[in-house]
Amino acid sequence: MNAGKESVGVDMSRPDGQAVIHDLAKVSDVIVENFLPGVIARLYCDYQTLRAVKPDIIYCSISGFGQTGPWRSRPAFAHIINAASGLMHLEQGDEPAPRVSNLQAADVLAATHAATAILSALIRRGRTGKGAHLDVSMLEALIAADSVTYAAVLNGGEEYGNPRPGMIVAPVGDRFLAMQFTGSPELWPRLLSLVGPELASDPRFDTGEKRRANWRELRPIVESWLARFRTIEDAVKTLSEARIPCAAVLRPAEVIAESHLAARRFFPAVPHPARGAVRVTASPYHVDGQSLGPRGPAAYRVGEHTRAVLTDLLGYPADRIAGLLQAGVIAAP
Repeated sequence: MNAGKESVGVDMSRPDGQAVIHDLAKVSDVIVENFLPGVIARLYCDYQTLRAVKPDIIYCSISGFGQTGPWRSRPAFAHIINAASGLMHLEQGDEPAPRVSNLQAADVLAATHAATAILSALIRRGRTGKGAHLDVSMLEALIAADSVTYAAVLNGGEEYGNPRPGMIVAPVGDRFLAMQFTGSPELWPRLLSLVGPELASDPRFDTGEKRRANWRELRPIVESWLARFRTIEDAVKTLSEARIPCAAVLRPAEVIAESHLAARRFFPAVPHPARGAVRVTASPYHVDGQSLGPRGPAAYRVGEHTRAVLTDLLGYPADRIAGLLQAGVIAAP
């Protein structure tokens, strides 16, 4: 997960360690921290402190609930945010109880929003010379990811949770198929061209609003039609030819074996001191036609690059580094 990063080990609770962070800030464009609000100030590495040594610093604070408000000091992981955001409730649907989500969406979305905010702040700094303190909330990132419910509930409407009308996961042969026929007005007529005229003439489903209201009656009809296919491949071929979005439900081992991702060079290898090489995920975008893999391996130990960074980036002499090591201020295995 940390491929391409360098690791510098510093004891930030000690004044000499804080001095190292201040020196790093002087030569940095961006600082990101994700302590509980208030902790980084007690370590004298908060925005106000570091802005004094680097006035145009871009400083990004990522936390569970944001830097202000009654919940600011509550600890959080993605699982907790999923519950507090309302999305765990929406995903429950017809199940007897809410459940844990496998996707750590709050972590990923907060990081993505942070990256966007940082890049925007860098553009602004290039135009104005002004730095920024960015406050990114995992909770708000996850709530903002909901495309329907909050827009409705905020304005007196109803929740749109599971089961989601027009979205199906159904058994086909010995596997499962996902398909969707909402989100575009062309999809329902395409499905009707496959399923037949009886469904087209059913008054329960002749408008989008009726299909949503009567989804529990419509879903088994479509699932029964899908059950006629002998294999997933047959179903995907028929639906794809009709331009209806669909996919087999894949296991991770099947995903990494897909030729499509191989063509996109999405699983590059990086060196590893114990394994020789390990495969990792690349960045999920291409630039000028080229995929972007990590520039190098992950640090194998905390502080692996401490000596190099303090020497090459900060110009610390060898005796100062040795003194910091001996005092336990820095780590450099």
